[in-house]
Amino acid sequence: MSSSLPLPTSRRGFLRAASLATLATAGSTLRSSAAVSPAGFMTSTDSSTEIVWMSATRLAQSIREKKVSATEAVQACIARIQKVNPSINAVVRPCFERALAEAEAADEALAKGRILGPLHGVPMTIKDSLDTEGVVSTGGTLGRIDYVPAKDATVVARARAAGAILLGKSNTPEFTLAGYSGLSTTWNLIYGVTRNPYNNMHSSAGSSGGAGAIVAAGGAAFDIGTDFGGSIRGPAHANGVTGIKPTTGRMPRTGHIVDFGGIFDSYQQPGPIARKVEDLILISPLLSGPDGLDAAMVPAPFLSADAVELKSLRVAFYTSNGLTHPTAEMQATVKRAVDSLASLGAKTTEDIHPFYKEAVELRTALRAVDGNSWMKRLAEKVGSKTVSPSLQFTEPKGTSVELVQMLQQQDVYRRAMTSWLKDYDVIVCPANHGPAPRIDERRSGAVSYTQIYNITGWPALVVRGGTSPEGLPLGVQVVARPFREDVAFAVARHLESALGGWVKPLV
Repeated sequence: MSSSLPLPTSRRGFLRAASLATLATAGSTLRSSAAVSPAGFMTSTDSSTEIVWMSATRLAQSIREKKVSATEAVQACIARIQKVNPSINAVVRPCFERALAEAEAADEALAKGRILGPLHGVPMTIKDSLDTEGVVSTGGTLGRIDYVPAKDATVVARARAAGAILLGKSNTPEFTLAGYSGLSTTWNLIYGVTRNPYNNMHSSAGSSGGAGAIVAAGGAAFDIGTDFGGSIRGPAHANGVTGIKPTTGRMPRTGHIVDFGGIFDSYQQPGPIARKVEDLILISPLLSGPDGLDAAMVPAPFLSADAVELKSLRVAFYTSNGLTHPTAEMQATVKRAVDSLASLGAKTTEDIHPFYKEAVELRTALRAVDGNSWMKRLAEKVGSKTVSPSLQFTEPKGTSVELVQMLQQQDVYRRAMTSWLKDYDVIVCPANHGPAPRIDERRSGAVSYTQIYNITGWPALVVRGGTSPEGLPLGVQVVARPFREDVAFAVARHLESALGGWVKPLV
């Protein structure tokens, strides 16, 4: 693979150059970056035979081949949700009757030879911070306790247009960013606590905690979450599944309760959560591209993960970021991942980008600079008079001059990190410093391994790489250069095979 992709120092320049370089080399890769069948649909390598454990890719293939009906798939997932949800509280607003009606319609269409799309008949859940037409979408806040959107969020509409069927909404903290002091899991005032399917005394993480938990537990083939500082990757790590925060500019935020615009615009990205990496490869291109509303989106096609030569990769890795020190098991999991790539011929170097600590500290300061007044405005907009205890509104902690200086300094750090990345194709590192904590155990620095890549805008995904002594999942984070999700996918797919990937929970 080529390692000469230019890395401009300004955000606008980086987006434009990456887009043009990708368009110039992508060829006909718009449909998906993996092997496809003669009919043009992606083929699965998943060996699962039980509906609720099949990858979305395998399930879609089985439905197209009429080995499983969409109705059978939806019924199986509904039964699974009904079994596991009382103990994990992951699906908070079901729409089972509508799902069954849509499954019946999908089966009728297939009987007439019409395939609705690459996700024809595949059951999904959706994070409750994303609007879903006709289904209550609270965003975890009391002001929207009965809010029924008139239209789907863009990424939801695209998944449904591809044939996926909505089973219900998965739990999220208020506005995806609030919580309750002393709790380390997804929680809100409407639906309460979501628990880990591997041990319900432990956290599902957040903010896509319901998404990670229900996908891990077999209640849905996939979910769509959002990631502001690790809100897809944290739950992927905690629940032993896989999920990606794409490159900034990939997937529209239209229809998300914290959507686009403002000083935090570049942090937020939606992305899929699934049990298998092949599903991220299938689903990500379906959700991506401009929608005419979110102005930050870039029309960059996906390159093929199958074309990535793992033996040619230059891999940077680190087992500690110097802010929070990972457990011995977490470090060993990362090292096994790196050794696996080295065994293929990849060049591995222990290295870490500059200004890690400074950039994380600056992001924390930026979040507090206006005293959370942007969240207060959001609460007032949706009519939430009572909000989560952790959502504190204070006096501004800085002036407009200081804010501009902070934003300029953030760009200095971004430029330095982008310049460092020219020597590498991919980064392998911890997803967190340890396994999912107990729900009542508040840990500091839980997102220090993920939020740095919301600052840079680089694509970052998590895949399960091991198990802690407590029997909880341990995730490895794979980070690639801008708009090179193909490299992250190829590496993660290999690690999934080499290290084991997702494992059935006991629930």
